[in-house]
Amino acid sequence: MSGTLADEPCEACTSEDEPLTEDEYAEYLAELDDDVWDVIDGHHLEAAYSFEDFRDALEFTYEIGELAEEEWHHPDIHLAWGEVGVEMWTHKIDGLHKADFVMAARMDRIHEEYAPEE
Repeated sequence: MSGTLADEPCEACTSEDEPLTEDEYAEYLAELDDDVWDVIDGHHLEAAYSFEDFRDALEFTYEIGELAEEEWHHPDIHLAWGEVGVEMWTHKIDGLHKADFVMAARMDRIHEEYAPEE
């Protein structure tokens, strides 16, 4: 997935912003890899990325960690053999913000390098 969402700026919200509603985030969700990402309870994004081995999963984890530091937007990351789980939401508003979807799209783009061949 290398859609335009991944190219948009990852702009932080303010404490006055409200979490996105389902209607508001539907367009952003449509740009994410639907085999990987789900919205859970309208509150957060959850992903399960697959890999051929532990090394690729580890390298992907490192790359999304670097992305998180660059953008100062940090997901919860769960590393296992052949899989990386990601949970993400904007803590300041306790829900989803456009920045969460921008980060997810960028993670999808990074994963393209590592995706197992089918």
